[in-house]
Amino acid sequence: MNGRGSRCVVKKRNRVRVIIRSEFMLQKIKIVDFVTTAQQHVAAFDLSYELFGQPLHDAPIVMVNHALTGNSTVCGETGWWKGLIGKGKCIDTDVYTVLAFNIPGNGYGVTEEEFQEDYKLFTPKDIAAIFLQGLAQLDIKKIYAVIGGSVGGGITWELAVQHPTLIMHLIPVATDWKSTDWLKANCLVQEQILLNSKRPVHDARLHAMLIYRTPASFKHKFDRSYNHEKGMYNIESWLFHHGEKLTARFELEAYKRLNYILGTIDITAGKDNFLEIVAPITATIHIISVDSDLFFTEAEDRITYNELKKINKNVTHGVINSVHGHDAFLIEFDQLTSLLKNVFKN
Repeated sequence: MNGRGSRCVVKKRNRVRVIIRSEFMLQKIKIVDFVTTAQQHVAAFDLSYELFGQPLHDAPIVMVNHALTGNSTVCGETGWWKGLIGKGKCIDTDVYTVLAFNIPGNGYGVTEEEFQEDYKLFTPKDIAAIFLQGLAQLDIKKIYAVIGGSVGGGITWELAVQHPTLIMHLIPVATDWKSTDWLKANCLVQEQILLNSKRPVHDARLHAMLIYRTPASFKHKFDRSYNHEKGMYNIESWLFHHGEKLTARFELEAYKRLNYILGTIDITAGKDNFLEIVAPITATIHIISVDSDLFFTEAEDRITYNELKKINKNVTHGVINSVHGHDAFLIEFDQLTSLLKNVFKN
């Protein structure tokens, strides 16, 4: 086991319990003899994860599925969702055990030499199946809530489909149960940049920021302001900054893998049987959209909500109001907290 901090192991009710002291720790589970949906065999690989808050099996479990450039560090000083998760936050680590897996191949916790498979090896269905194997090895039979944003939300849908009675509260945020034509088109452009650019991660990130945000967001933030010191508009400087920042921390192969997973979300496997597929799910479903999201649109989520109501599913649909587009789920924490307060009553 590698990571940060120290640990002690104690026995409780015939179960090994890991207590993490002071700092968080990256842990690993070995997955062996995994067969993908395309019938490709993977002999063995590590599934890494982090635990936050209360010791495992001592409190309700909240599972968090990360977005494309995210990882298992969901809270704490460097946590990408620290505005939502942490001590005294909406998902309170004084109340819950928070579990976050890394999508295999995202480059976090393993070196590229340890994971050299084809970037199209895993689909969202495979990732959900891998996560379920991880849960089984951790002896987790029931989860209070599973929440995921963007591609992580697509995997959240998949988990519920593959194990319909596992989850009490299913919370897909700024996402969909399918990759639409618009999403697939943008993933194709991203893939072509990643395969052909001289600065693939940098340039793909420039394009991605245009669909993660909105024209109104850029006007609100920059309003055509000019940076005389750099000799360019501030929007241009900002985009270059994001390209350089991601290049410094995110591997090309990881970007290619996660972009492929993003473009292949589909719990129905291309069949016209959505209601049949979701009917066995016992969870209360809380769909959360962003009204300005150009990536996963509110309109598509509203269709899903109305379809689920046809079969009397226990479902709600909350909307974040923001100029910031898709990225609002990483920005508008007050609204997100308000929408989830009835789920996470502390």
